[in-house]
Amino acid sequence: MTPNLIGVRLKALREKKGLTQERLSDVFGFKDRQTISAIETGLRTVTADELLKAAKYFKVDPDYFVDPFILAGEGQFSWRRTQATSKQLNDCQTKAERWIALFRELGSEDQAGPGRFFVRPSLRLHKRSSYEEAARIGELFAARFALGNIPAAKLIDVMEDQLHVLVLMIDAPDRISGAACVLPDLDAVLINRRDVPGRRHFDLAHELFHILTWQTMPPEPLETPEYETSGHRRVEHLANNFASALLMPGEILEQDPGWKTADDDILLGWLGQTAEKLQVTADALKWRLVDSGRITRERGKTLNTSALNKTARYGDENLPPLFSKSFMRVLGTGLRRGLISVRRAATLLDVSIDAMSEIFVAHDLAVPYDL
Repeated sequence: MTPNLIGVRLKALREKKGLTQERLSDVFGFKDRQTISAIETGLRTVTADELLKAAKYFKVDPDYFVDPFILAGEGQFSWRRTQATSKQLNDCQTKAERWIALFRELGSEDQAGPGRFFVRPSLRLHKRSSYEEAARIGELFAARFALGNIPAAKLIDVMEDQLHVLVLMIDAPDRISGAACVLPDLDAVLINRRDVPGRRHFDLAHELFHILTWQTMPPEPLETPEYETSGHRRVEHLANNFASALLMPGEILEQDPGWKTADDDILLGWLGQTAEKLQVTADALKWRLVDSGRITRERGKTLNTSALNKTARYGDENLPPLFSKSFMRVLGTGLRRGLISVRRAATLLDVSIDAMSEIFVAHDLAVPYDL
């Protein structure tokens, strides 16, 4: 369990309600705000009577303050969406918080799990960095982590195994592509598994940028079309340039320079074949060629790549498995050790027990309980 869970959650409720420490001190009957400050920072414990008083005042269940399988005031999210309703987004985040908290709590029992020697890596970029510099860092990232000739195919493994970023494939409404989330002891990226592969991979690299630059240029809670026209537009463009170069490094593009042709039909054919090979969209590849100066912007605007993009949604039989192998492995270990019940785990995952078993099998993991 995260240290000082009660203090963290008390502070989150206080700030959500717009209360000062002085005002909350009055509610508790304390003489000064220093007592509240000491509780929030973990320097003072809370009595059972004080916990009940807080629960009653904030109209929450007392378990809210001690349940390790929820996040409350601990995680910062940035969602990538287009016109999804507030209810859809709130429902999605509530589920995501449970999944991330589950992984954090069960993984903390493992020496290699989250919270152990956690140091968030960062990129040497800031809001004044040029788009070319963001692209250069993206290419350097692909080289540094040996992503090979198809970076998209190895990116998740690198994120989870070397950067310790939890990646979860989730079922989300069509208009929600995914999210980045940072906690004091864990980072996570969520991706809508029902998006086509090219879009999934680009969103994954885009959200990785936000994770690695959160301290210098934190993203907005919602990345929407309105967000794109705000003062934070530059941050999103830097993220796009980083993601594009990471997935399509210049070194790979030079191996098969079909983009040098003057014939647009031949170029379109090359774009379709190369995009499929690199597991990106043809549009993303086209604009990568433009941004890197390999074709002119004018030519890029005239090339109609819409017919090359595979936009059909996947049927269930072709979807990547829910969550991730590392997530399910941690869950399986927790179940075997009796750290959580099978029924509670299925409830937190928002699936039936049979469906949870199928997820273990889909990740080539043994089901850690008898059906």
